[in-house]
Amino acid sequence: MKLKIANLAVIMLCCSAQASVQVQNSRGEPVDAPAQSVQQSSVQDLKQQAGQWGLSQDDYQRYQSLMNGPRGIQSPGLDPLSTLGIEARSQAERRQYAEKWVKEEFARTQKELDFQREVTAAWKRLYPETLAVNMGNAAGIAHDTGGRLALFVKSAGCGQCDARLAAVLADNRPVDIYLVDSQGDDGKLRGWAKDHHIPLDRVRSRQITLNHDGGRWMRFGNGIMPVVLQQGEDGWQLAAF
Repeated sequence: MKLKIANLAVIMLCCSAQASVQVQNSRGEPVDAPAQSVQQSSVQDLKQQAGQWGLSQDDYQRYQSLMNGPRGIQSPGLDPLSTLGIEARSQAERRQYAEKWVKEEFARTQKELDFQREVTAAWKRLYPETLAVNMGNAAGIAHDTGGRLALFVKSAGCGQCDARLAAVLADNRPVDIYLVDSQGDDGKLRGWAKDHHIPLDRVRSRQITLNHDGGRWMRFGNGIMPVVLQQGEDGWQLAAF
């Protein structure tokens, strides 16, 4: 009889210990402590991700839901502000996300411009006799649009590229040259520039910049090769060359 009582006491003690590590959810139901820890971590991650874009947790959850649907297939990797703006439920909401996007883009662009200036200065200090290559910017063609042109050419298989290049250089206007098939190879870009006698002094003065395309031609060139673009009131437009 004493043995049974002792066993019963042990069982009750174990149950009591197990109950002590249980917590309750919002409905008063018991939840294991490890499960609650995972849930809290997920909420914290969601809050952090939303905060990086200046969004509420509800907004970010809607973004995740949209990207799990057709929008995620149509536009894989699309950022939260663009996604929510495109899929806005009202004009006011669309304007709100557009303003957020512009603010984020302005801040990002400013940081990249600051770094590009340092890169340019470093080229001049370290390799003054070498043609500088822009780091580029995936979001656009050129940020300095004060009358500048953007010329897209290929190094091979483009009979008209040399003629278009000559016309642009003869016009003596500032131009950002993008080599579409450079494949990110600085040596190939410099070799092309040397073979085509790109004026070194105009490169040093930034009147001419040499750039890897990075997909910009596909976005802005409308499939035309070669193509010269110029910044206008309605964005990038074909230039008369």
